[in-house]
Amino acid sequence: MTNPLSPSYPMDLSARPATCSLVPPNKCQFNPTFQSVPLLDRIPCGEGGTSFILRFGTPDTSKPMDLTTCACLLASAQLMDRETKELVEVVRPYTPISTNDQVGSFDLLVKDYGEHHGYFSKFLCEELPIGGSVKFKHIDFNVKIPAPFKQKKIGMIAGGTGITPMIQALHAILGRAPSEDQQSATEEVTLLYGSRNKNDILGGEMLSSWSEQHKSKFKYIDVLSNEPNDSDYSGERGFIDKKKIQEYLPPASLGEEVCIFVCGPPIMYELLCGPRNEPEITGILGELGYTSSQVYKF
Repeated sequence: MTNPLSPSYPMDLSARPATCSLVPPNKCQFNPTFQSVPLLDRIPCGEGGTSFILRFGTPDTSKPMDLTTCACLLASAQLMDRETKELVEVVRPYTPISTNDQVGSFDLLVKDYGEHHGYFSKFLCEELPIGGSVKFKHIDFNVKIPAPFKQKKIGMIAGGTGITPMIQALHAILGRAPSEDQQSATEEVTLLYGSRNKNDILGGEMLSSWSEQHKSKFKYIDVLSNEPNDSDYSGERGFIDKKKIQEYLPPASLGEEVCIFVCGPPIMYELLCGPRNEPEITGILGELGYTSSQVYKF
């Protein structure tokens, strides 16, 4: 297992390998009761200057977090309400990008959206001091689909910070499994990742590195909606629409051999698959024939 305090531990995202280290449900150090843990480090990453790797300690620093893939944590902090100017509890979900080979700590990839668009993210990225504490908990409901995955082809659709569950799943798919029972059956995975511009891409250096290292298995496509026309970007533009889904993702006709993961802002769910809290698949994926057994809304 990796010692997170070792100088050789890769803090550069492009140097992080995909690592398969799966743990069954109900083993996580975080349980349904909030526990305070300290912020150990905050490292800027990416091109825009507003994205950070946040490293937090675990309750027991002699052990890994042991979080099931795919699952998230709930974070809680007392923050000042903008209108009443009183302290209120704010709770937000975050999916770690680190794996269970990391002992004593875990990493979040967070974009600072500023005071008006990212109440909690601004606190984490700008205001929380190193050594300051945040409360985290984990509940079984936050396990969407446990790895290893049985589907041979997986399509991923992510927008903005919705990339973090995909990173967690990609660790399980692309990383070398330590035993046969941790090996996913997935032969091909394709990610469509929607962002406004190049500076908004979260974890792009790591995703690009993985797509180079696993060319036969992983295809990564950025889709930028507001990238300047005169930039050197040569990839897909606009939004993730029916045409792009049909071009890049495995079809619904493959039945049990295919699944689609979706995670992003509410408008993405509305357009692609229906509200996150509704099991019915509507929108573009519904029109293309995907069913509720094939689509997972993170």
